[in-house]
Amino acid sequence: MNRVSLPHLTARWIFLLLLWPLLLQAAEPLPSWQDSPPRKAIIEFVEAVTAEGSKDFVAPAERIAVFDNDGTLWSEQPMYFQVLFALAEVERLAPQHPEWKTQQPFKAVLEGDQKTLAESGMEGLMKIIGATHTGVSTEAFTANVRAWLAKAKHPKSQKPYTEMVYQPMLELLDYLRANGFKTYIVSGGEVAFMRAWTDEVYGIPPEQVIGTTFTGQYQYNDGKPLIMRTPKLAHNDDGPGKPESIDAVIGRRPILAFGNSDGDQQMLQWTAAGSGKRFMGLVHHTDPLREWAYDRQSRIGKLDKALDEAKAKGWTVVDMAKDWRKVYPFDAEVAKQ
Repeated sequence: MNRVSLPHLTARWIFLLLLWPLLLQAAEPLPSWQDSPPRKAIIEFVEAVTAEGSKDFVAPAERIAVFDNDGTLWSEQPMYFQVLFALAEVERLAPQHPEWKTQQPFKAVLEGDQKTLAESGMEGLMKIIGATHTGVSTEAFTANVRAWLAKAKHPKSQKPYTEMVYQPMLELLDYLRANGFKTYIVSGGEVAFMRAWTDEVYGIPPEQVIGTTFTGQYQYNDGKPLIMRTPKLAHNDDGPGKPESIDAVIGRRPILAFGNSDGDQQMLQWTAAGSGKRFMGLVHHTDPLREWAYDRQSRIGKLDKALDEAKAKGWTVVDMAKDWRKVYPFDAEVAKQ
């Protein structure tokens, strides 16, 4: 019989003892979250709805989780990233549109006139979005988005925009999918803009991305079928538009919903109104050092009425400064609390 020497056994046990904390950490869900009430609430909810025989058990087909994108899965400051893309597209396309040199709001974009651009308001923004997001095929628009993402850098971090995603939320998406959930994006952002990159960055395929949409028009040109993007708005996926699109596209009421602003309030209300155990969460931007701090008075991602309702109804509010050990994948972790 082969014998293992005592020193060899001792060394092996010492190695395992040293390795054990690392193994536990690797198996621990949501490692970038502090062990605070929001993390505990998420884990308790997932364990309750996935435990067979539990009174709260939910069949896998009904485990639908919906997430806002801007400010919930990635940053939205100093401006929605889709808007920054649109402004960059105006500059790129300007040689093809000499009339823009004298037409507002394009003139303001080309001259860097922030005051005039701001004064153009939503009407001016929609002109810019229409000029840069429509009049091309879906394939061409997707290529334009990917080309911009490949070279554009965030003005504060100088990181690619696809790295300005929240590490704790990436972990949450993975944790939910590992427990039989189907994860959807339900965003006010334009759907084709998001579909260009969400599969690679979030693991959420195009068919599970819902957003604001322009009317598409089938064309058959030179033997090639195309879906052309027209300037006609088909659906505004913000506020009440979110539960409307969930009902139309998914056809099931979610059991978990996460947002960060008043634009997500109706989606969380719709989720909460279902029967059985539910989870409603808000990301509260409270970290001016690692990200930004804003809520009730913000022009972007305003969180006011939804925050009051969350507190009144016991929804989970994630305090970014207190509840996340790191914000972005490139951040250093802070110590566990």
